[in-house]
Amino acid sequence: MEQRKPDLVTVLGHTAAGKTRFAAILAHRLGGEIISADSRQVYRGMDLGTGKDYGDYLVDGERVHFHLIDIADAGEEYNVYRFMLDFKEAYGQIRKKGRVPVMCGGTGLYLESVLRNYRLVGVPVNKALREELEGKDMKTLREILAAHGPLHNITDTGSRKRLIRAIEIAEYQHDRAGISGTDDLPSPSASLVLGIRYDRENRRRRITQRLDERLAGGMVEEVQGLLERGIPPERMEYYGLEYRIITRYLRKELTFEEMHMKLNTAIHRFAKRQMTYFRGMEKRGIVIHWLEGEMTEQEKIEKAMALCSVT
Repeated sequence: MEQRKPDLVTVLGHTAAGKTRFAAILAHRLGGEIISADSRQVYRGMDLGTGKDYGDYLVDGERVHFHLIDIADAGEEYNVYRFMLDFKEAYGQIRKKGRVPVMCGGTGLYLESVLRNYRLVGVPVNKALREELEGKDMKTLREILAAHGPLHNITDTGSRKRLIRAIEIAEYQHDRAGISGTDDLPSPSASLVLGIRYDRENRRRRITQRLDERLAGGMVEEVQGLLERGIPPERMEYYGLEYRIITRYLRKELTFEEMHMKLNTAIHRFAKRQMTYFRGMEKRGIVIHWLEGEMTEQEKIEKAMALCSVT
């Protein structure tokens, strides 16, 4: 009897876990294609800083097809709503070809938006509301947001800007109950979720080693090129810690040694936050089958294929 292939396989893990290479090999074995769930790899020209390892997609001499990488210009804003639209389009295309979609990434919100099938709508800027909220303190803003009841996902309210945006979204959705959104698009009914994790010491070693390789490979020059193309230094804040900290170095606010130390520390903390988010996903009902990073590549693939066969 022919084995039924899963509707979707998800591969997640902390930064430097080797999830892209693993996902590519797994997709090759399953006859599938990769859908990236990385909030920064969507940007063209931002390669080393976002961890685009194109060589990982070459398996046994064949290029595993991937989606949602290099689809937006640097300087553009890309968000979870756009991701869900793009994901579902790619998912539909892959399924129509009879192939297996393999979602791979470390951006928790993007992963969870698919796995829990968030209902999202494109919310325009409400200038009048923003002006009204501008003078209110953080405590009051949180109270206003809480008055809207439970949100569809876990919202980052740590910054004033995001808190105001959350209120803007909540009010828009409240006023337009039943409006069409991303839930009108086809979506996977279920996913096998595989996670790759290393113990703390090996995770730290891998992160530092990869940082050194990327700096040697031209990551500073990549950021310099983006600045020379006219992307404002303050915009680099949006693209994450590598771009933010290297920009400070290029502006001579940091020495190379200070930049390296800050980057290394920040990436370690980021990986820790990723694992905290994944544990939160498990508490919210998502079953993650963890593969220990210290296993050999073959052992990981064999375990993953066995899990796929019982899905």
